[in-house]
Amino acid sequence: MSATIKCSAEEALQKLKDGNIQYLDAKESKGDISLAIREKTCSEGQFPYAIVVTCSDSRVIPESIFNAGIGDLFVIRVAGNVIDKHQLGSIEYAAEHLGSRLIVVMGHNHCGAVGAAIGGGAEDYIKFITDEIKKAIGGETDDYKACCLNVKNSMKVIEDSLGLQKEEKKDIKVCGAVYHLEDGKVEFL
Repeated sequence: MSATIKCSAEEALQKLKDGNIQYLDAKESKGDISLAIREKTCSEGQFPYAIVVTCSDSRVIPESIFNAGIGDLFVIRVAGNVIDKHQLGSIEYAAEHLGSRLIVVMGHNHCGAVGAAIGGGAEDYIKFITDEIKKAIGGETDDYKACCLNVKNSMKVIEDSLGLQKEEKKDIKVCGAVYHLEDGKVEFL
């Protein structure tokens, strides 16, 4: 690995949990978006403490949900938080070149992509997403349970594809989470 590790997976997970607690009562985001941090990350580079793979849903904003600022999170968004080679390449880049040790796959309740998969799928390009989710959830029809199954499937794809069982990658952790739209709470699985 060519990156300098700035934060362990356990430290990153605690930062996310603390940030979500702050978010629950916040009226505005407290993440650092100042000119100083923009200049610093431009000149010195980015060292995000966590990689967050989440849904593209406009109600799911990881930087706000975790009270994070510029340079804190490496966010990958795709409808239904499904994983393919593009997402794997982005994860691999952040882990190997930016030093991120924690990968969080965060689904959310009331997900349109999960709902479409439960309802039988979709057409055109959306079908690629719903077919992947249908494989993950099988015959599950409960929205929350299906969301959790989909998150766990994406976690497994990441773990298996990136060879995180290898000795040199043992310090990288993958965890799952579900964001609850109604109250903003993140439940770590």
